[in-house]
Amino acid sequence: MLKKASRVNRLRTASVKRIAASLILPLLLSACAVGPDFLRPHAPPNAGFTAEPLPATTAEGAANATAAGAQKFVSGAPVSEQWWSLFGSAQLDALIAEALKNNATLQAADATMRQAQELYESQFGALFPSVNGSFSQTRQKSANTFAGANAPPLAPYSVSTAQVQVSYAIDIFGQARRAAESTKARAETARFQKEAAQLTLTANVVTAAIQNAALRAQVQATEAVLDALNQQLGLLRRQLELGAVAEADVVTESVLVAQTQAQLPPLQKALAQNRNLLLALTGRYPNEGLPGETNGGFDLASIRLPEQLPVSLPSELIDQRPDVRAAEAALHAASADVGVATAEMLPKIPLTASFGSSSNDIGDLFSAGTGIWSIGASVLQPIFRGGALLHQKHAAEAAFEAAGAQYRGTVIGAFQNVADVLRALQADAQLLRAQTEAERAAASNLDIAKNAYDTGATSFLTLLDAQRTYQQARVALVQAQANRYADTAALFAALGGGWWNRPDVTPNEQPRKAEDAR
Repeated sequence: MLKKASRVNRLRTASVKRIAASLILPLLLSACAVGPDFLRPHAPPNAGFTAEPLPATTAEGAANATAAGAQKFVSGAPVSEQWWSLFGSAQLDALIAEALKNNATLQAADATMRQAQELYESQFGALFPSVNGSFSQTRQKSANTFAGANAPPLAPYSVSTAQVQVSYAIDIFGQARRAAESTKARAETARFQKEAAQLTLTANVVTAAIQNAALRAQVQATEAVLDALNQQLGLLRRQLELGAVAEADVVTESVLVAQTQAQLPPLQKALAQNRNLLLALTGRYPNEGLPGETNGGFDLASIRLPEQLPVSLPSELIDQRPDVRAAEAALHAASADVGVATAEMLPKIPLTASFGSSSNDIGDLFSAGTGIWSIGASVLQPIFRGGALLHQKHAAEAAFEAAGAQYRGTVIGAFQNVADVLRALQADAQLLRAQTEAERAAASNLDIAKNAYDTGATSFLTLLDAQRTYQQARVALVQAQANRYADTAALFAALGGGWWNRPDVTPNEQPRKAEDAR
């Protein structure tokens, strides 16, 4: 009995080996994959940010003025992954930390990335054999047809069957591998779209904080001008009572006060809406407070202007920008889809195998002599589908071309973005210097006009014009200061935001070196 059982076990082992060999051999033979093999695009040759050499520094503003220092461009310098900390504002740092933690858009992008990764892991399973286990038990009764018409029926009996079933489609033309390649590329697309969402979020928070400070400064400047105008109006009314000035001068001053007063509500509305934006970016509701808020908002004087600005090499930019990396991954997915559509037109060879036991008595299910097995193979070749498969292949090729054009457009847009910001930074420094000088000149002119008017040496219209000029100069100076801060933040965002310097970024995701990008 033991010898018989041993022989059955050897037969079963041999059967398992034959089944395994029938599955492994196709794996070894399926070494080719139809469709284009994707190669990462090289950096565009001779691409740059400016037609002329980039100056070493920007212009320097007037002494003792906010945001007036010269900024130095450092070619090839690293981009900090926490670039916003260079502005030296603890309140801004707290706001960014809250936004990265609670922003709904970023959370959605993270969930989408994880979904894409799970879909890739799911698709990757198609490269392996499918194994299923089954157990069935039936009770049946059959007629005794071989013993004559009057023979008594057979007694009821039971059949118990336990099987392991293996199936595998030979990936001769790489359809499964191309499909896995496509889903992996789509997972990479989602990965870099999350990076793009995080970069956009941080840039929006910094820009909104700077705008908050600028609006507060404009409100304060307008209120200061309005206070001075009201004082002047009060003086004119007293002089009118004494007959020292004409009533027309009082009316004209009243009009200027009303016009200045009318400028406050739009600024206050914009400030309130800006605060609501900051709250929304940090995942909070309008009735809540801002993280780190102590005095109602930001102050331009409390934000430091970074003195050194990195300028990445053009050959490295395309690997640093998350939107370009996402477009590249989308191009990769479209390339793999061409292979999937091509393989769909070619033969498929599915293999099946099963191994198990069957017995009339469940207690003897795994006894000697109850083993059953089967091995099968088939070939499926599409012959006529009404041209559907051919057109699907052409559609995949067209999608590949579209993804290529979108990738090139994204690269061009990235270079344009950096070039625009570099030009803006130079113009901002020059404008701020001019606006600072204009504001100081307007303030001096207003003092001279007041003194001259008080002594009767000039007309009221001259004083009025000096007041208007000073008001406009103060508001323009605040906006020039804000523009310089905002464009500095825009440069860090345009260069990719330094995400690759975070410790959680894998070596495969790191940007290529300049010599490798060519």
